[in-house]
Amino acid sequence: MTAPLRPIDPQGLAALAAKGIDDPQRIVTLKARTVCAGRFRNLTYVRDLPEFVIDEPPALLGDDTAPNPSEAALAALGACLSVGIHANATARGIRLSRIELTLEGDINVTAVWGVGDTDEEKRLGFTDIRVAIALEGDAPRERLDALIAHADRWSPVAATLRNPVALAVRPAEG
Repeated sequence: MTAPLRPIDPQGLAALAAKGIDDPQRIVTLKARTVCAGRFRNLTYVRDLPEFVIDEPPALLGDDTAPNPSEAALAALGACLSVGIHANATARGIRLSRIELTLEGDINVTAVWGVGDTDEEKRLGFTDIRVAIALEGDAPRERLDALIAHADRWSPVAATLRNPVALAVRPAEG
């Protein structure tokens, strides 16, 4: 095995898991604020972190300075699956040396945000997403494959993509 990835604190992970077991109905509200900086460049602010930039490629009239919104959705899915794999490897005593996800998503872009082909029957969003995960560690292949399946089952982002979500978009008050 090559050098292991920087580890997750197993005691911290156990404490976090215990909180979830102790309060299984706990819901947190995540917040973000997005501000258009001009053209299709948008700055999203989360907690006290530096802005997260989203743009469009030149083919979609952007400046190509950052991922576009759909690419960011793929990135969020990849990161969520990676976090789940790493956390569960730690919980199971498996040391990982590589987690690498390759994601592809098929999306119809002909509606161009509602100014192109706006046939009401058109399906918007991703129709297919494929994720290939290269995983290496100090466990047999079947245990590593089980980590992938477990992370897929419990990924909040994967679940959001698979399941209907109540979404309300409205004008801001004031």
